[in-house]
Amino acid sequence: MAAPAFEVCHVFCSANRARGAVSWDPGPGGLLAFGSCSSVVLYEPQSGVVIDTLNGHTARVNCVQWIKNQDNSVAIELISGGADNQMILWEIQNNRLTAITSFRGHEGGICAVAATYLDRISAVELNPLIVSAASDSTVRVWSKVKSQAKCLQTLQFGSGFILDVALSFLPFSIVPILACGGDDCRIHLYVQQNDQFQKMLVLSGHEDWIRGVEWAAFGEDLFLASCSQDCLIRVWKLYVKSASLEIQEDNDIKLKENTFTLNNGSAEATYAVTLETVLAGHENWVNAVHWQPSYYTGNMIKQPMRLLSASMDKTMILWAPDEESGVWLEQVRVGEVGGNTMGFYDCQFSPDGSMILAQAFHGALHLWKQHAAESKEWTPGVVISGHFNSVQDLRWDPEGEFIMTVSADQTTRLFAPWRKKNNSQVTWHEIARPQIHGFDIKCLAMIGRFQFVSGADEKVLRVFSAPRNFVENFCNITGHTVKKLLSGYSDLPEGATVPALGLSNKAVFQGDITSQYAEEEERFVGVGRQYQDICFQSFKLIEPPTEDHLLQNTLWPEVQKLYGHGYEIFCVACNNSNTVIASACKATKKEHAAIILWSTTSWKQLQSLLFHNLTVTQLAFSPDDKFLLAVSRDRNWSLWKRQEKNSQESEPAFSLCAFTERNTSVHKRIIWSCDWSPDSRYFFTGSRDRKVVVWGECNSIGTNEESPICDIGPCSSVLATEDAVTAISISPVLTLTGRYIVALGLECGRIDLYTWEKTLQKPLSSDWTKCIETNQSQGHTLAVKKLCWRNYPGRAGHDDPDNSEWLQLASCGEDNCVKIFSVNRYTI
Repeated sequence: MAAPAFEVCHVFCSANRARGAVSWDPGPGGLLAFGSCSSVVLYEPQSGVVIDTLNGHTARVNCVQWIKNQDNSVAIELISGGADNQMILWEIQNNRLTAITSFRGHEGGICAVAATYLDRISAVELNPLIVSAASDSTVRVWSKVKSQAKCLQTLQFGSGFILDVALSFLPFSIVPILACGGDDCRIHLYVQQNDQFQKMLVLSGHEDWIRGVEWAAFGEDLFLASCSQDCLIRVWKLYVKSASLEIQEDNDIKLKENTFTLNNGSAEATYAVTLETVLAGHENWVNAVHWQPSYYTGNMIKQPMRLLSASMDKTMILWAPDEESGVWLEQVRVGEVGGNTMGFYDCQFSPDGSMILAQAFHGALHLWKQHAAESKEWTPGVVISGHFNSVQDLRWDPEGEFIMTVSADQTTRLFAPWRKKNNSQVTWHEIARPQIHGFDIKCLAMIGRFQFVSGADEKVLRVFSAPRNFVENFCNITGHTVKKLLSGYSDLPEGATVPALGLSNKAVFQGDITSQYAEEEERFVGVGRQYQDICFQSFKLIEPPTEDHLLQNTLWPEVQKLYGHGYEIFCVACNNSNTVIASACKATKKEHAAIILWSTTSWKQLQSLLFHNLTVTQLAFSPDDKFLLAVSRDRNWSLWKRQEKNSQESEPAFSLCAFTERNTSVHKRIIWSCDWSPDSRYFFTGSRDRKVVVWGECNSIGTNEESPICDIGPCSSVLATEDAVTAISISPVLTLTGRYIVALGLECGRIDLYTWEKTLQKPLSSDWTKCIETNQSQGHTLAVKKLCWRNYPGRAGHDDPDNSEWLQLASCGEDNCVKIFSVNRYTI
């Protein structure tokens, strides 16, 4: 079988901040589906790989649910609802989920969905009953008829909101029952009669908004779990009234029964609902409750009576009734420790109940694994992670062994490959969070391998260096030799901490760690100590860290602040010899649009370059470090040439050698991105006007060393794209025929790959060749913010030869997602 020309090999993302945005397939495959921005991500927790990305929504996905049989043995359809007021039904076709129909009718965002097949034995007809709740104060009942959505009923709730819905069947029947929990602190029970749901009961008891409801059948009875912002969980029991025990004595405690009667043709049945138990253990809102699904062990179906709850108190509790007394008890409690986090939004069981998963407020997923059956010992596991807001910039390290990203979620993250012992599969994971900031971070540049500079929505550039603990753990995880990487770095700090109410990462040395614990024991925590420092603890890791470690034990110390800009930092770049940093900030005037050059040895300003009138959007040094290119919102680019050193110290390091203006500019809109060819002969610009242009001289840039002015002009035909060009990157490796490989990121989220070579033929349109266009699943759903090729051929983490057929491209976008693509060099 021929190798694919282009494939997504790794995806980094997080779950949306919505209750119900995560659902674990109870079938043998055990795929985890979760909403990430406007996509539904299918993740395999066992292998740690994203299987697919389902793109179809145009706004945030708020809820997803696998549609399964009553015995939980199969789930071949998935329903998702979003803030775009629609639901999408996905069905497995040709071994992948495909959108088959959309449900439209709500006038507000979908906040909860529930679905079940009406046939309790099989799903042959594939006509599920679907219920949705939305912010328009309605609950709608849907069915699918020949791949078309049909609304059967609309339930009105006036000015109230339903936050969650749950579907099941009444005991000993195939009559659907619907539970709705909302902001009126009550549970509304509906039963379907003659294809219409009719209200039967209202269950009271909660004292605040009801966040979650879920049904489960155990034996002959049906149980409903509900959770609320009153910090309590209530378990209700629904049963056939004739089967209940009657209490004769007046002194005995008698539970209040809520009853209703149904007339099914010739038979009449009375059902009762009683409060089974109230679970009090959480100290904050309880956002979600989920029953452990039934599963097969051999030829037997096992249905443990266990309930999982997630709360804003940063804990997840596993509840179960005592075998002897029947009293519900807390079996396991797990949760987050440390960090400025906000608790859990949702939770899920794995198909066999051996793993439990929690979704945190900021989108992080936490996974715990049970040591053995019936064991009460659970340990954290490795799981997918990523940014929860727009990813603004990314860079490969100079050796091509990890990538670093920055985001509007105010974090800088480092992702690296990991190969498990006795496993040939390589998966990527977040292994450090060097910067957790108080401002949205816009840009970064690598200064060597273990040092970087970042710019944010503040007027300061911050420089960070890797601590010893990170380098050691990086080697343990990726398989490198510690001594080789630490050679020449004898005075590295052990880690870093963030002072209370501070923004700067403070270095922590080995001697500081022991004294830190002594101070903590003696310290009195009073009113003035309500904001505690994030304390660093040195850990030896042999696998990617958990979210707790990432939050407080993987920070990098800040070594320098660079002051000089008047507004928010917008872009930064470092030359290839790691001696000069160039940066620019947001600007509406020429004096503020200056490019500042900094020395990486003295950290002093070297020069201020004035030319542009508006914000400089991107900076790029040529690979030979002779030129600095800047592109701007003013629709022009400027090229700055490095001057040879002489005895006059005041002579500028860079001087303007070429530029465009109104009469010479090809671009008519903002120039968003630029990059250099690997031989420094040409540079490429991409603009909002949907044009890509290659610039250079006929021979090479700067052949006349005596003249500071270069005659630069277009060297290619104007490449017209289908959407605004927001990112561009040129591969440092050429095709086998010597053509440049150009990756373009578009505002629609698509990524296109072209090859280009200079030609003297007329017309020049033959110089561009389109090779690859990402499909709906491969690309981003919002604008691509940055593209970056790996510096060397081969795939990071693999033992590919130096002349490997594979190239790797990293991308990030406004859809909160980071992707790594493998490109087959022999096919382009």
